[in-house]
Amino acid sequence: MRHPSALLVSLVVVAACSSAPAGPSAPPAVPVRVTTVGRRDVPVALHAIGNVEAFQTVTLRSRVEGRLAEVRFKEGDEVRTGDLLFVIDPGPFQAVLDQAKANLAKAEAEAANAAVQERRMGTLVKSGIVSRDEWDRTRTASETAAASVGAAKAAVENAKLQLGFCYIASPLDGRIGRLLVNQGNLVKDNDTQLATINQVKPIYVSFTVPEKELPAIRQWNAEHPLTTRVAFPAGGAEPIPGALSFIDNRVDTTTGTVLLKAVFQNVDEALWPGQFVNVTLTLTTEHDAVVVPAATVQAGQEGSYVFVVKPDATIDYRLVRIERTEGGDAVLGSGVEPGERVVTTGFVRLAPGVKVTVEDAAPAERIGAAR
Repeated sequence: MRHPSALLVSLVVVAACSSAPAGPSAPPAVPVRVTTVGRRDVPVALHAIGNVEAFQTVTLRSRVEGRLAEVRFKEGDEVRTGDLLFVIDPGPFQAVLDQAKANLAKAEAEAANAAVQERRMGTLVKSGIVSRDEWDRTRTASETAAASVGAAKAAVENAKLQLGFCYIASPLDGRIGRLLVNQGNLVKDNDTQLATINQVKPIYVSFTVPEKELPAIRQWNAEHPLTTRVAFPAGGAEPIPGALSFIDNRVDTTTGTVLLKAVFQNVDEALWPGQFVNVTLTLTTEHDAVVVPAATVQAGQEGSYVFVVKPDATIDYRLVRIERTEGGDAVLGSGVEPGERVVTTGFVRLAPGVKVTVEDAAPAERIGAAR
């Protein structure tokens, strides 16, 4: 029979063993979402803020002074070349033309009579009936009458021209703006602005880029027309395609920028003079670039980095070199390889060696990983 004291000691030992502290448990894995580093063709592009400008702008003025008799358009109308827009009261100018025509008829009659007299005097001077001096005076009068006919003809043409200026037509296709002078007002020649026409089909977008980009722009523009796209800051519409059409011949020394213009057909008149738009000028395409979503790249004291999920589901800290960003993606020059998985969400508790569990990607992340 076991001694009671020995039984007591056994119980104490068992109790002591059962109350010994357990070893530290492993921290739970951090849930993250990932995307796969891929390769794809990425455009090399410049981005700027642009301003929409009319392809041509014409300010209509009267070339004669008179009363504005008719306005033959509505403000904002689309007009075509040759459309009659304004009529200055033609009455006074018609009267001047009629008088000029009458003066021409009178001059022609006088010239005809003078020519007859010259011929008669020529016959008489040969016969010795009249003196040579008298015949010279007759011939001079005939030449003067002929010159008067020329002057009268010029006066008729000028009167016709002035009468024509009473009818102001559109010199181009475009959109006419607001009416600056109401019907019935007196307008002055070459002074009073009547309206402005902007040609909007096609249309320009002007923008500036840093002067350091000029060599690349000129190089690629010499090889092929550079594609330009514009989008509205508010979004909601597809980018509108156009082509670079103008590089300024100087650098602005104040801003260190170069002015460029792109032309857009603007058939639907989506672009309107004065608008501000986001401009993308594509220089070329980089093939098989290493690409990750820009949101996966973090900024640290040592530079840009990403968290890579290793095959054993632990985190690796990688410094990366960003070549540029394009359309929400970062093009990397070094740091990761295609096929590796980088973390897209859940950065807060991550550090090198931390265990993670990969959750299903959100739809947008799956699309980004598949590109």
